[in-house]
Amino acid sequence: MNIDNFVEDVKKCRFCFMCRHLSGVANVSFRESDTPRIRSSMVWGVVLDRLKLSNPDFIETIYSSDMSAACRFHCVNKWDENGIVLAARRDIVEAGFAPVEVSKLAKKFAAIPAAPKFSGKAELLYYVDADTAALATESAAFEKLAKAAGVKFAVATEGDCGKALKVLGYAEDAKKKLAEFVEALNASGAKKIVVSSPYVYDALVNDVAEDGLKLSAKVMHVSEFAATAKIKYAKKAGSVYYLESDYLKNYNDNLKFPRALLAKIKAKSPQEFTTDIQETPIEFMFGTNNEESYTCGEGAVVLNVIRPGLVRKMAKYVESKADDVKNDVVIVASPYTKIQLAKNTKLNVFTLAEIAAQCL
Repeated sequence: MNIDNFVEDVKKCRFCFMCRHLSGVANVSFRESDTPRIRSSMVWGVVLDRLKLSNPDFIETIYSSDMSAACRFHCVNKWDENGIVLAARRDIVEAGFAPVEVSKLAKKFAAIPAAPKFSGKAELLYYVDADTAALATESAAFEKLAKAAGVKFAVATEGDCGKALKVLGYAEDAKKKLAEFVEALNASGAKKIVVSSPYVYDALVNDVAEDGLKLSAKVMHVSEFAATAKIKYAKKAGSVYYLESDYLKNYNDNLKFPRALLAKIKAKSPQEFTTDIQETPIEFMFGTNNEESYTCGEGAVVLNVIRPGLVRKMAKYVESKADDVKNDVVIVASPYTKIQLAKNTKLNVFTLAEIAAQCL
């Protein structure tokens, strides 16, 4: 079983309370079973008795994880609770126990052609994933930024990099999707690929390497493009709260470009201060600490589809942390997160690309 590769981490995590506050789901469900420690304890139960893999409560809990990887990123020992959950999902799927809502969604993704459609050829390619397509203002913002930089680009739409399938536990299907996706990108001749979605960024950086694939183009999150391109920002962003991305922070070593962009557009944090744990300024902190995930389940990619009630509660939780809901400006790195917050709260939410375009 896949969980056998994480036995040592399972043994440690099941006795540790240190990251219980980093479960975005537990913070709104108030269920002990949604904490990293208890999820690991349940997995340990499966290690001891394989028959428990089919337990409905176990399966429901495993698929309710927000997969933010905040617990792994902030763990001093780097115990991989996130990897444990992903392995458990793979075992559930491979044993034929995937819940109905998960298997239906997986079939939907499996039916999507992996290769995207291209508007033409250019050295710079902007990929519009499903979340970005659902947020028309995001693509429009990138177009303004590219124009300001004097850069011509082609657009890739549709297609599927396999990330949702991977997160749902369909590892082999995900690998096949990603291989076809990468093959199409390589054939496009692009030298740089810009993406707005952090999960697509992670797939093209980490999943590509993990699967032994080779992508010929350099991958950039839109924040890197906006921060490093020769763009003159005439206006200041002012006082904003930045909500860190799960994939850019916890999966990609706290990618620096979102904060570099915020500095370039003269954004200011409403509450900059230092802590005993980290003696450097916590920039643009939101909430009570700089470790929690406020992405509404970005790490789980499709949590809004399989657990919409939980995502709605997570969005309300973020809203409750705001000092001034009507006037606070909240910046996010992910179109997914903006969509969930815009749908479920009254917060003023902008993506990094959107706020940068406003500063031109």
